[in-house]
This record gives sequence, C-alpha cells and structure tokens, in this order.
Amino acid sequence: MRSAAPAVARARSTGRSAARGLAAKNARAVRGQQVPSKVVAREQAAPAQAAVAKAIAEPEAKQEEEIQDLSSRSGGFTTVNPAVRKIVPKDPAGRTVVKVVYVVLEAQYQSSLSAAVRQLNGNNDDVCFQVSGYLLEELRDADNFAEFEKDCADANIFIGSLIFIEELADKVVAAVTPNRDNMDACLIFPSMPAVMRLNKLGTFSMAQLGQSKSAIGEFMKKKRQSGGGFEEAMLKLVRTLPKVLKYLPNDKARDARNFMMSLQYWLGGSSENLENFLLRLSSEYVPALEQTLDTAIIPDPVLFPDVGIWHPMASTMYEDLTDYLKWYDTRTDIRLGRDTPVIGLVLQRSHLVTGDEGHYCSVVMELEARGARVVPIFAGGLDFSGPVKKYFFDPVRKDALVDCVVSLTGFALVGGPARQDHPKAIEALKGLNVPYLVSVPLVFQTTEEWTDSTLGLHPVQVALQVALPELDGGLEPVIFSGRDSKTGKSHSLYDRVEQLATRSIKWADLRRKKKADKKLAITVFSFPPDKGNVGTAAYLNVFGSIYRVLKELQAEGYNVGELPANDEELIESVLNDKEAKFASPDLNIAYKMSVKEYENLCEYSENLHESWGPPPGNLNTNGEELLVYGKQYGNVFIGVQPTFGYEGDPMRLLFSKSASPHHGFAAYYTYLEKVFKADAVLHFGTHGSLEFMPGKQVGMSEGCYPDSLIGNIPNLYYYAANNPSEATIAKRRSYANTISYLTPPAENAGLYKGLKELKELISSYQTLKDTGRGASITDSIIATARQCNLDKDVALPDEDTTGKDIEPEARDKIVGSVYQKLMEIESRLLPCGLHVVGSPPSAEEAVATLVNIASIDRPEAELEGLPSLLAKSLGREIEAIYRSNDAGELEDVQLLQDITMTIRTMVQTFVSKYVDGSGRVGAAAFGALGAMMGMSSSQPWGDSIKGTQFEKADPVMLKKQFDYLGFCLEQVVKDNELGALVEALDGQFVLPGPGGDPIRNPDVLPTGKNIHALDPQAIPTAAALQSAEVVVERLIARQKEENGGVWPESIAVVLWGTDNIKTYGESLAQVMLMVGVRPKPDALGRVNKLELIPLEELGRPRIDVVVNCSGVFRDLFINQMNLLDRAIKLAAEQDGEPLEQNFVRKHAIEQAEELGVSLRQAATRIFSNASGSYSSNVNLAVENSSWNDEAQLQEMYVSRKSFAFNSDTPGAGMEESAEVFTSALKKVDVTFQNLDSSEISLTDVSHYFDSDPTKLVQSVREDGKMPSAYIADTTTANAQVRSLSETMRLDSRTKLLNPKWYEGMLSSGYEGAREIQKRLNNTLGWSATSGQVDNWVYEEANDTFINDPEMAKRLMDTNPNSFRKMVANFLEANGRGYWETSEENIERLRQLYMEAEDRLEGIES
Repeated sequence: MRSAAPAVARARSTGRSAARGLAAKNARAVRGQQVPSKVVAREQAAPAQAAVAKAIAEPEAKQEEEIQDLSSRSGGFTTVNPAVRKIVPKDPAGRTVVKVVYVVLEAQYQSSLSAAVRQLNGNNDDVCFQVSGYLLEELRDADNFAEFEKDCADANIFIGSLIFIEELADKVVAAVTPNRDNMDACLIFPSMPAVMRLNKLGTFSMAQLGQSKSAIGEFMKKKRQSGGGFEEAMLKLVRTLPKVLKYLPNDKARDARNFMMSLQYWLGGSSENLENFLLRLSSEYVPALEQTLDTAIIPDPVLFPDVGIWHPMASTMYEDLTDYLKWYDTRTDIRLGRDTPVIGLVLQRSHLVTGDEGHYCSVVMELEARGARVVPIFAGGLDFSGPVKKYFFDPVRKDALVDCVVSLTGFALVGGPARQDHPKAIEALKGLNVPYLVSVPLVFQTTEEWTDSTLGLHPVQVALQVALPELDGGLEPVIFSGRDSKTGKSHSLYDRVEQLATRSIKWADLRRKKKADKKLAITVFSFPPDKGNVGTAAYLNVFGSIYRVLKELQAEGYNVGELPANDEELIESVLNDKEAKFASPDLNIAYKMSVKEYENLCEYSENLHESWGPPPGNLNTNGEELLVYGKQYGNVFIGVQPTFGYEGDPMRLLFSKSASPHHGFAAYYTYLEKVFKADAVLHFGTHGSLEFMPGKQVGMSEGCYPDSLIGNIPNLYYYAANNPSEATIAKRRSYANTISYLTPPAENAGLYKGLKELKELISSYQTLKDTGRGASITDSIIATARQCNLDKDVALPDEDTTGKDIEPEARDKIVGSVYQKLMEIESRLLPCGLHVVGSPPSAEEAVATLVNIASIDRPEAELEGLPSLLAKSLGREIEAIYRSNDAGELEDVQLLQDITMTIRTMVQTFVSKYVDGSGRVGAAAFGALGAMMGMSSSQPWGDSIKGTQFEKADPVMLKKQFDYLGFCLEQVVKDNELGALVEALDGQFVLPGPGGDPIRNPDVLPTGKNIHALDPQAIPTAAALQSAEVVVERLIARQKEENGGVWPESIAVVLWGTDNIKTYGESLAQVMLMVGVRPKPDALGRVNKLELIPLEELGRPRIDVVVNCSGVFRDLFINQMNLLDRAIKLAAEQDGEPLEQNFVRKHAIEQAEELGVSLRQAATRIFSNASGSYSSNVNLAVENSSWNDEAQLQEMYVSRKSFAFNSDTPGAGMEESAEVFTSALKKVDVTFQNLDSSEISLTDVSHYFDSDPTKLVQSVREDGKMPSAYIADTTTANAQVRSLSETMRLDSRTKLLNPKWYEGMLSSGYEGAREIQKRLNNTLGWSATSGQVDNWVYEEANDTFINDPEMAKRLMDTNPNSFRKMVANFLEANGRGYWETSEENIERLRQLYMEAEDRLEGIES
C-alpha cells in the first residue's frame, strides 16, 4: 500500500498554487495594508476562485466530444440530463468494452471517475470502458429512469453508493434486480438494506442480508443493535478483513476480500484508485478479460487517513493536531496572530480524496483573508463526533481550541444521511461549547437551478441537511457552494462564502470579546402598527422581560448604562409615553439617517425602489431623513422594528407575493449593523417581520431580503416554546438562534356569573331530584341555561314545557347535557396573564399543567394516564366514560367530574409537600422529591384517594405515573431563559430542544433551549395515525348525521406547521385517511410510502379534500405535501371503483371535463401561498379595517392561497392555479381545522380566521349553500369534533368573557389590555370569514368592557389606543351587520370613541 500524499498533491496542484497566491496577498493585507477586509476578500478571493474553477474545468473540456449534450427537462428538482456523465469510447479498436453503470447520492465521484475512465480508454490496449452515471435524485424523472433501466439491461458492472432515500432505492432495486444475474459484478456500498442485498461479486453475495446468519449480515445486525455506527464499523472491517482474507485460498475468501478491497478503492476516491478499481473488477469478473489482464500488477488501494486535518496549503493530511499546529505556525504565506479567532471546519473526506475540494479551498481562504485561523477536519465515515473531540480541543489547555465550528458537510454530525444519533452529537458539541453552524453545499441541484428556484434548496436536501442538523443544535443553513451541471464539480458561491465567513467570525468574536465591550441590539415589534402596540409578542410581557434581561446582563458585567427604576419607566423611555402612536414622532428617535448615508451603507437600497420609490419614502421618516426609533442604554440599544408597511393598503394586500421591505425597514437593520455596530441582535418575542420577508423558502441567496437585512449580525431570538414551526422559519431564513420561553401558567377556566349559579342548581338537583322538588329545579336549570345562551349547545325543551311534563329519565338527560357542557367550560385550560422571561411558574401554578400531563396515556413510556387508572379501579374503561359523558348521561358526567377532581387533588397534594416558603420547588426539594419517589410506604398521592371510590387504583402504575410527574415538575419549574441568552452572548453552545406543547411533550421543558422542530420525514407517526382515525371517523359521522344521512363529498382542510409538529402529523394523517390512503414508513423509519386502503376495509366512500397549507407548513413539510398530492392522485386514479364510492375520482373527472385538463391535473388538491409568501392577508385587512366588503376578503384569499403543489413537477415550486382551486372549492361540503393545544385557540391568533374558507366556499358553490364548519379539539385525552359556532362559544366563554382570564390580562397592564382587544378583533375576523359568531357574544362583551363604567375607565387609563380600537371593533361589528344591538349601546360607543380620540390628542399634543 502506498502513501496518500503524492496522489493528493497531484489532485490539488493547480488549486493550491492559486491558493498560495491568495494567501500571500492576504498575509500582506493582514500585516498592515489598511484596506477594508470585505474589499480585500472580494478582490483577492475572486481571482483565486477563478483559478481553482479553471483548474477544475480544463480537464473536462477535453472530453466534450465524448459527452452527449445537456438536454433540458422541466418540473423536476433537477433538469440535468444524466447523459452528461455518459462516456463512450471513441475508438474501441478491438478492445473489450466493459459497460459500467453507477448511481450515487452526491456528484463528487463524477469528475474523478470520469478522469479515471478517460485515462484507461486512452492508455490501455486490452480494455476500454463505457460509463453511464446517475445522481440518485435524477431517477425521479420518468425519462431518466427509463434510460437507467436500459443501461442496466446490458451492464457488465453496476455500482451504487449512499442510496438512503427509499422511494428512489426501490427504483434502483426494480431496475437492477432483473439484470443482476447477467451482470459480471454488482457492488453496493453503504446504502439501505434492500439495495445492499443486490451485492454480487463471484461467490460473494448479500442477497440474504437480514434473512440469514451470514457473517457480514450478523455483523451489521449486531452493530445496529449495539447502537454503534454501522458505517464506522464497516470501515474498521475494511481496514482489517483484507489482511486476514489475503491468506485464505478459497474462492469465497477471495471474493469477500475483493469486495472489501473494492470498497477501499471506492473510499480512496482518487482517479488513480478508481482506475485500479475498474481494472481489478474487470480482470477478476468480466469473463472476456480473465486471460487478458494480469491482476498481480494492479496496485492495491492507495490509503488515505480515515480522520485527520486537511489544509489546501499543506502537502499532506495531518493525523495529529500538534503536528498541524506546528506546520500552521511556521507558514510563510500568511501571518496570523495568536489572538485571532479560530474556526473549526468539518469536511467530507470524499470531496478531498476525489479532488472535488475547490469549495473547501474558498472557505479556508476567505476565513484567513478575514484574519481567522482555521482547523479543517475530516472523517471517512458518517460520525464526526470523534474527530471533533480529537482535533478541536487545545492539546495543552484541554479546553476548546476553536471559537466556532462550521460544518461544511451539511449533514447531521453523527449519521449523515443514514441513521442519526443526535444525543451523541449534542454531547460532543456541548463538551466543546462553542457556536455550531451547519452550512450547506448544493447536492441535488445545479447552481443555476438553485438560483432560479423560488423554493430555494431542494426539499430532500432540506430534510437531510437542514432539518436533521437542527436537531444537533446546528445554526445558519447558508448555501456556500454550487454544483456544475456538466462536470458535477463543486464550486464556491463567492457572496455566500463571504456571508458564511463574516458571520462565523462574528460568532467567534462573541466568545473572545469582553462583556463590557459587547454591543447588543434588542429589537421589539409593533403589530398592528399605529395602535399603541409597541412591544407585541405572543403571551410575553415584553418590557417586563427586557428589564429582567438588562438587570441580568448588568450583573454579568455588560455595560447597560443607567437603567430606569422599573419596567414602566423603561416603556416611557422608549416610547416617550407608553400610548405613543407608532408613526408618531413621540416614539423616541435614536438616530436620523440621511438619504445619502443610507444609500452609501445599504447595498441593496436600489432594489427597494420598485415597490417603494426612492428614499426616504413615507414610512419611518420625517420627510428628509430616515428615522430609527429606540433608546440606548450603555452598549444596549432597544429598537422598534418597523412594520411591513402595507397593512393598511388593500391593493398591496391583494398581491400574490409580498412587496420588498420599505426603506425605513432597511435603514433600521443598516443602522444596527453599520452605525451602532451590534455584536448581536436579540429579537424579543414571537414574532417580527424579518423572517417573513420575501425570498427563497430555504437556502437564502444574496437577493433574499432576510439574508440582506440581517447582514453579518448574529441573531438571537426569544421565541415561544409552543411555536416551533415559525421559530424554524426564523432559524432558516434569518439565521436565528431561537431561545425558547415559556407561555404563561395554565389554569382551569372555572365558572362565573350564571354559569356558576347553574352548577349550584345541578348540585341541588342531584341531591333532591327524587323528591318533589326535582321538577321545579329542572325548570330553574333550563331557564338559567337559556340565560347563559347554552340553548344552542344543549337540546333544551321548548319554553312551554315544564319540568313536570318531563319524565325523570329525560330530566336526567337534560341536566346531564347541561352539566357536561358546564364541565367542558370549567376544565378548559387557559394561560393567565403574560410571561416574564426568567420567571418560571410556581409549583402551585404548575398544577393544572401537571394534571393534563398525567391525563395522557404514553404507551411509548409504558405510562397509563390517571383517568384510565381511576376508571379501571371501578371496573370501567375511560373511553366508555368519555362517550357516555359526551352523550350527557348524568351518572357518568358526574363520574368523570369525580375522576377529574380526584386527579387534581392527587397532583395538588403531591406538589404541595415539596415546595419551599416562596411556593416554588427549589434545589433542596428535588432531593426530597427523589427520596420520596423511592419510598414504598405511604405516598401523598396515595393518601389523597384513601376512603374514596378510587382507593383500589393500581399502586404500581400510580407510582410509575407520579415518578414521571416528579420529573415533569422539575422541568416545569426549572428555568434557563436568561441563562441561555447569556450563554449565546458569550459564544457558547445553547442546548437544542424540541418546541411544542409541554403537555403532549414535556421534553419541551425546561425552556431556554435552542428550539428545533422535528425530522419532517418522520411524520405522521403510528400514534398520530391512530389519533387521526378517531377524529376522521367522528367528523364524517357527525356531518353525515346532520346532513340527513348523506356522506360529505369534499372537505376543505387547513394544515398548520406548528400543529403537525406538536401532534407528530395528526392532521396530515387525517387528510390521507379521508381519501382512504395510509402512509407507511420505509426501512429507516422515514414516512414516504403509501398504501391504498381497500373500500371494503374503509367502510365508506373516499372523501375528496381541498387542502390549504399555511406558508410555514409549506416551508417545513414540502416532502409531506408531495406525499399528500401522491395520495390524492392515487385515490383519483382508481378506475375500478364506483364513483359513488370514490368522490375524489368523481370530482376529478368532472373538473377535467370542465377545465379541459388531464385527470391528474384536475385532481390537484394541495394549495398554499406562492413560495416565499405567507398568509392570505385577510388578517391584516381585518386588523386594520382596510376592507370594503367580504367579497374583497375572499378575493385576497383566492389571490394569495391558490398556488398548487404538484408531485409530478415537484421542482417547479408553487404554481398559480386559481382556476383549479376555485373549481375544487365548488364541491366542498365541510370546512375543517384542528385545535391541538390549550395555549392557542381560535381567537388567540389571527391565523385561524385568516385561513378559514367557509364564506368563500359559499360564494363559489353553485347552489350558494353555506358549508358546515367543524373544529377538531384534541387538547385533552377526550378528543371532540365541534361545530365552528360551538367552538367560538366555548372560546368566548372561557377567555374573552371570563373574569379569570381578562383580570389576569389586565394585571399585565398596557400589554394585557392590548391582548383583550386582540381577542375582540379576532372575533370580528371570524364573523367576516365564517359568520359563525353568535350575537350574544358581542352583546356580553359590550356589557363587560363598555357598559361597565369602571371597566371602561380601567381600559382607557391602561392603554387608550387599544381601548379606542376596541370601541371601533364594536362599531365595525355593528356597521357590517355582525352584531345587532340597541341604539343606546351604539350611541354610547360613539361617545366613548370621541372621548378616546380627545384623550389621545391630549396625550399626543
């Protein structure tokens, strides 16, 4: 075996000379030339890159006559024709032609293998090679796959590597299997098991892999079971087995040795290794060459280190860190001081050994040009955690040598594209404790395809190389390299490499800079604008939280200047007065930027002219200068992010794509980066506008506005823990390190006013029903229920019927139904007040959350929920009790209430024994908690059921559940929200963690984690599918019952990103089950297969769907959109099924005829916004009262939400399809959405009504019929399907009209008053889109907030802008016909509006 160094040197000679020249110039710049680093980098790196590109391209130019022309295809993710990889020998001249076909995941082998083949074809007298090569992704294209099958039919040798996408792996198996026996050799290197079974080399085979006890099969199985990395172990086997097999004479040993040696050649990757690989295979296994080629003279593989350090200027690869550092310190081409930042790079070994390294050279050179030292490490396997530990720690100090790590592989740190081990990766990264960035090379697209794509990065690559690294804690998926369409070679994208280098150095500087010198820009939001809304964020007391942050930073040694005495004074200082109108100069002006300065500093300002004209424009300006609003405290600037700018413009709201940011918005971020010179920006709360600015969905280019705006500033972002989907958008589009914060502690809604009286009457009825008073109490219950407007929720007898006229059993049923509705209201969880960052809930406040955690069965943890355990103690099943309760059976309504109250008592008792004097569970208490959990005798939760009907509950299962609750309690009251911020500002690694509902997934806790979503290819899970079956069955059954026994033919469904993360894909599964298709996982657990459910098993017709996906869902789950579209089209093409049993096909046939399109086109059902665009803008129009009539809102919806996804042309992105969209909506009988979390309900956010198509469907249906509208509520273990109007009533009773809720909000003052107004505004939105809000809701809200003089005064004093808006909402509801009320009420509202106007004018004057 020979040394690797000479081969590597030959592969890099041209690229290195260019790199040396750049390094020398860089060294001169660093030594003293006063040239801005950005200019130096631009002027110097570009020639070097050109030289590298030339070196890469020149050899390929010589083979043009051997390569077929590139032909264009459309609609796929890539349009590259595999024919560019086809090499046909020009003149075989009597030589044996060996036909080779290969399929690889990535393109780095293309150039090296092509060079090897050209060398052989030009110099070997006995053999020449015809080669056809395919990138795995290209097999999606039908023409490409047909050509692939044709190539396989007459191939001598087939090679496959890293085939880990099952739907494409299946294609490879389908094409190769029929021809495998006729091939001379079939070599598959690490891939999915089904593909690995194709291996065949003489007597060596893996055909029985996983089905027999072959040595290699057993070896692979053991490695998977032990948790060891199969690929790593395979490499170890490769290194050792040939040495043993070499001395075994039999054919089997020879063939096994040849397989292992072939893998060594392949992993060696250089053209020399691949030449010898092809020669050895041909000489040993191609019959025509057995007597022609002498294998003895074919060199063994040239071996390269499996792990090590590489540098483009070094003559060798280093396996020892000390040796590398000695070489680095003696370099003469560049001089870097010891106090410069050190960036660790993680590289793929395959790119180095194949000579496809130009993109790596550019990153190294750019970093060094900007004054950073680099340690570029590589590994041959898929586990980089070992090299990270080996090479990124100082050999002397034993602490971190590097200040920031940038992975250029794009893959998860452990497992690559195969099986990931995120805990192992996190352990390595937390041990190192520096920022971890994962940049992405283009793999499945060429540079041109990515540049032209509105989607941006290829969806499969998003799943493998963006979503999975996020689970490790990876940040900033900057695209740093492209791929040449002809050669397959990687090349750097200069502006992206520049962005990557500047940002990684800024992250590194956070670790090195003194705290007192660091500058932090805290950014708050104002939405809707102009309404006293500065400091908006979901469930967050923003200024109270900022004040806590400032005090914490002050204690840590940051320069925060002279702070105000409290958060109220902080508000005053930023706004001048807390009710300041946003556009008013009364906001504190921190900086006035002249137009000239703005144009000089903002490189992209001219791009904004098309939408906004020349600067300064009319937003954030005094007419001459651009204004930056905010206030500076020492080195901390608190600034107000400008708004979108088009909220009040109906014409702009109709645009299919959002306009660019306005000049004021650009000036704000320009100020932060270029004038204030922030070391980091902290976006405060969920959420602002930056991440939703126009640009690609994922994989930003220089022309994407989120990328341009954030510039080079590290972005920290406090984001609500329950909103991982939008947090993920912020991570991917604005490069945010999202730090989770807790939503306010949940409490049961309770009962009030007439509802409370009603419960007391029911209690009396249960005691006295068998006496003579039963009938009269029933009359009181019925009358009070009517007064409380429960008559629409419960079937009450007509007003002429008295209790005496009703049979006792029927009376029980009426009372039971009223009681069930009351308990539904009383037990509803609602967040009270607003959260302050760094203030975890007390143990007492956590009780309601723990009760709900304890109510869920968790089979994966072998935990049975407390409701089930208590029910079983009585010999009952909880599901039967739920159903009986829902039906209003009085006895079981009471039993369920008894179960609920007993669980509350058990949890309350459990928690109360382990709190300190302040009402919190402290560190000492956790020790006591642990000791208590180990006890087998009397336990607090056991004591609380002694003497009750539930005392026989299983003590073993109870203890198991309370052990788990003890862990959850600890997580609930822990807090690292401030700690994580300080860690991030100190340049440390912030632990990643899932976002979602802490009740469903307590792993969300404690907060203060770098939020991630989930592996998008892992959903829907089997549990989600099971839950979805229940909801779909109840939804269809209810609609059928209410529609005279007629099946619904089509359901319009809205899909949300956060909901599917929290529920692991329940609503995704619902859509598939409606059309009668079941999703299936592949061998790696990735859900990308479909199974048609036979009609006999389904037991009903296939229901058609029209699916509208939120823009966030589209960004996060485009692979699942592909799956959904395939599922619907699969159902539509079942031509053997009767149309009355397949409404999908029935409607598609009708639409195909109507629109003159194919059946598959007519079956298009998956819609969303255009790529890079979000929402229908109906919410903006409603919030700003900038709409004329409902027809205008519906026009907005169709204009912005009618972009279709087509699985037949997935690379085309979202295509405008308003005609098909409208045609599909005409068939809709039902509109449907899901509620999955108690924290967010229909009126909490505007997104729900923004996506509601109920009145739109009525307007397009030919019969003008209003569709039924339903909401699935899975916020508790007892899943419900309610009508939209029922849900609106429940929501109004538990929040807007509930003293417990609105008093909790008012306790937060200015921001709480705004929250109350927001719920009323969203209620108005539901009236506009659905008409499902009862008149009494407005009437009671008016009585509560307006007709109560004391309450009206409180609101006016707390936030007069929000109060004025509330009054305007009532007047608007009346004016638009949504609320009928007395003229007296309207006159009072008009008077109050005038008073609020006068008050504001007085304040603002």
